[in-house]
Amino acid sequence: MTRVVITGMGAISACGRGTDRLIQSALSGSSGVRPIAFPDILAQRVGTAAVLENTVKQQVADERSHRMRDPVSNYALCAASEAVEQAGLQPGDFGDTCGVSIGSGLGGAQTLNTNYMRFAVEGKMRLDPMSVPKTMNNAAASWVSMEFGATGPAYCLATACSSASQSIGLAFQLIRAGVIDRCLAGGAEAPLESGVFRSWELLRVMTATKNRPFSKDRNGMILGEGAGVLVMESLESAELRGANILCEIAGYGTNSDAGDLLRPDPMRAASCMNIALNDANMAPADIGYVNAHGTGTVANDLNEVKALRRIFGEELAGVEISSTKPIHGHALGAAGALEAIVAIGALRAKTAPPTINFNENDPKINLDPVANTARPITNVSVMSNSLAFGGINATLIFRAHG
Repeated sequence: MTRVVITGMGAISACGRGTDRLIQSALSGSSGVRPIAFPDILAQRVGTAAVLENTVKQQVADERSHRMRDPVSNYALCAASEAVEQAGLQPGDFGDTCGVSIGSGLGGAQTLNTNYMRFAVEGKMRLDPMSVPKTMNNAAASWVSMEFGATGPAYCLATACSSASQSIGLAFQLIRAGVIDRCLAGGAEAPLESGVFRSWELLRVMTATKNRPFSKDRNGMILGEGAGVLVMESLESAELRGANILCEIAGYGTNSDAGDLLRPDPMRAASCMNIALNDANMAPADIGYVNAHGTGTVANDLNEVKALRRIFGEELAGVEISSTKPIHGHALGAAGALEAIVAIGALRAKTAPPTINFNENDPKINLDPVANTARPITNVSVMSNSLAFGGINATLIFRAHG
């Protein structure tokens, strides 16, 4: 089958605009989490999120203002534009041979939230007439395809926290099978609106202090926002146009727990990782670093480490594991794309980014998750895991090209 490579990456996140800001923040342990307040949430319990800086938000709004676009689509366009520029793609490189696969868990949350407040609270009947095109989940994918004239297949996978990872995996499968030559793949999310935020508060999975994945004193996750997009293409296509190849995507696995809607199943998560390893024709010993889903909730971290031990052994020897969600937040449908970019950055820098805010080993987990300071890695392959609500798992494996 056709080998698939990455030739461009783009991101916008709480760490700033661009993949360099995201990767350097992850490697240095510099968090984009900052205070957030919603005047229409009474007695707001959680006061922080990985929210884009106001200057970045305004910059994006000024550049991308359009009456038919919600911020989630603008974020996707910003990330895609950076990825296309880095890849050196020209107008003739798109067309029918280029697909788009941009996942989103929520779609146009700002538009929905604004309309709900006007209708239910203010009693107004006149709402945004462009609400439907702005809120539909596939809007970001459609806008990206229109921006570049990518007339190949366009997809939007809405599988909660696995949306972006599955979108990248789908693109990998399509290119490898020869259906298309290249694809703009990733995820976008803009969930930091009062109604969405309050809903997550009520679920009692967000921390009111700091996000501390795998630490004994962990007590919840931190919401984030942004977008990440990869330019993926066949090795033949990349070599033909003399592209700079960043790395190769070697394997992809996905499955379903078909069990609890919210609690991950260690056996099924391990099976997903195993599928990806088999797909890549790799052994666990080939993986030097795992970017874990690592939300910082009590149940997720415990079960994910159980799954990792099924793959890498009880001692987890020879592999570095960390969660970078305390840096860029849990960006839901964009999370897998941001974390894939971080994993690729780790691969290229031969450095495992730290899990910041880690305080104390939890004897129930007994994991040292690259605590607080980055560590060197020598292996030429890395793994990124997404374990979504709904029991949908996705694993991506990247390796150095050569």
